[in-house]
Amino acid sequence: MKVLLAGGSGIVGTLVIPFLKKNHTLRVFDRHAPADSSIEFQQGDITDPQALETAAKGMDAFIYLAMGNLEWEEWSGIDSAYDVNIKGLHFLFRTAAKQGITQAVYCSSMSVYSDLRSRYFPDEEIPPDETELYGFTKWMGEQVCRNAWRRWGCHVNALRLCHPTLKEKWLEETKLGTPTIATTDEDVASAMNAALELKAGFQSFMISGDYEQKTMNLSKASRMLDWKPQARPIN
Repeated sequence: MKVLLAGGSGIVGTLVIPFLKKNHTLRVFDRHAPADSSIEFQQGDITDPQALETAAKGMDAFIYLAMGNLEWEEWSGIDSAYDVNIKGLHFLFRTAAKQGITQAVYCSSMSVYSDLRSRYFPDEEIPPDETELYGFTKWMGEQVCRNAWRRWGCHVNALRLCHPTLKEKWLEETKLGTPTIATTDEDVASAMNAALELKAGFQSFMISGDYEQKTMNLSKASRMLDWKPQARPIN
C-alpha cells in the first residue's frame, strides 16, 4: 500500500517508520525531512492546500501524525494546536476525498481523557473529557475524522496512543508487576498496520502497552484489529 505519513518526521513517525516501511511504500509530508533518508519526502505545511494536493497524489491511504508546536502554554502553541489537530486534518481529508483516498489512520491520544492514571477505562465509549489544550484538540480531531466518514465516506481508525517509546527504553523502564501504559514502537506500528486494513467507518481504539489491562480494556482492538501489545518486561 502507498501510504502518506502526514507529520512523519516527528517523534512518533520516527519511531514507526522502520516497521511500516517493511509493509508499505511510504511518503513523508512534513516541514522537515525524516531521519530515514531512504523514505520519499515532500516538504510542506499541513495547512497548505496546494502542498497537500501534491503530497497526497497517488497515495492509497494516509496516517496523520502531525503534532505542531509543543509550547501549549504560549499563544503560538495554542494557534499551532488548532491548526494541526483540527484545521490541517480537515484540509487533508478534503484533499484525500478529491483524490479518491478512502482509508486513513488518525494518531489520537489517551490524553483525550483527564486523570488518565487514576481510573480504569472499560471501553472506548467513555466520553472524552480533557480540558487541557493538547487532549482537547486531539478529541476535536476525532470529531473531524468522524465527519470525514459521514461526509466523504473515508474509513478512519483513530488510535488513542499511550506514550510511544523505543522498545529498548520500554524494557529498561518497565518492571514485572508494575502497571504500565507506555507502548513500544513496534506495538504502535503493528496497530497502525492493522488500522490501515480495517474498513469499518469511523472507529476509535485504545492502544497501550498495558499488557495486563490494569488501566484499560483493550478488547476492542483485539476484536476488530486483531491487535494486542506484544512487549513484556524481562525482570
